[in-house]
Amino acid sequence: MTRYVDEISENGFAIVPDVINSEMILQLRQALAGVSSRNTSGRESSYGVRNLLYVVPAFRSLETHESVRALVDPIEGENASIVRSIFFDKTQQANWKVSWHQDLTIAVRHKVEMPGFTAWSVKAGIAHVQPPAAVLERVLTIRLHLDHTDEANGALVVLPGTHRLGRLGADQISSLRENVSKVICRVQAGGALIMRPLLLHSSSSGSLPSRRRVIHLDFSAEELPGGLEWYRVGGEPA
Repeated sequence: MTRYVDEISENGFAIVPDVINSEMILQLRQALAGVSSRNTSGRESSYGVRNLLYVVPAFRSLETHESVRALVDPIEGENASIVRSIFFDKTQQANWKVSWHQDLTIAVRHKVEMPGFTAWSVKAGIAHVQPPAAVLERVLTIRLHLDHTDEANGALVVLPGTHRLGRLGADQISSLRENVSKVICRVQAGGALIMRPLLLHSSSSGSLPSRRRVIHLDFSAEELPGGLEWYRVGGEPA
């Protein structure tokens, strides 16, 4: 399974099949069935839930799940923990698209002004900030797929290797779109898309929309500087 480690280093992403079995897929789907009624964060909905591990505590077991750790530990080490969790549910009723971008924001316990940490915001009651690129380079994202995902229902599309270019401006993104061949990340239910946050990626609306349930988990073993703390698993909104 560790072949993906080199792919992450070179391309910024890898697809690993059969990370969770059909029984666990069913359990996770059932745990998500009532998520909208428990989610009270205003603009959020059952189609996109921040701080998933707080909203649905059953998901906290994913941090120590053997198959998930088998993906995380060879890259981030055994001390890596979940520092952000999100649920996405693209459906016919919520068939959104996302333009080319990098994931530049992290969730933290409290706002602490620090050089290089910018664009502070509050999302679902939690402080968010854009850290220096060096912080994002040490974050690993695991996207667990609860449904088969391809271009028909809005799979993620990525530009390989762009995770090594730091934070990118609009002109750079436009140029890379023209010069780097895109890859559609087709993932079977139970598989995982592993990626670095700085990898350029986008998502189109589904042409034949069906459910595309994805659990997005960010892992890091690094501590933040200057009194800043990650918003780790199990935390409650400030």
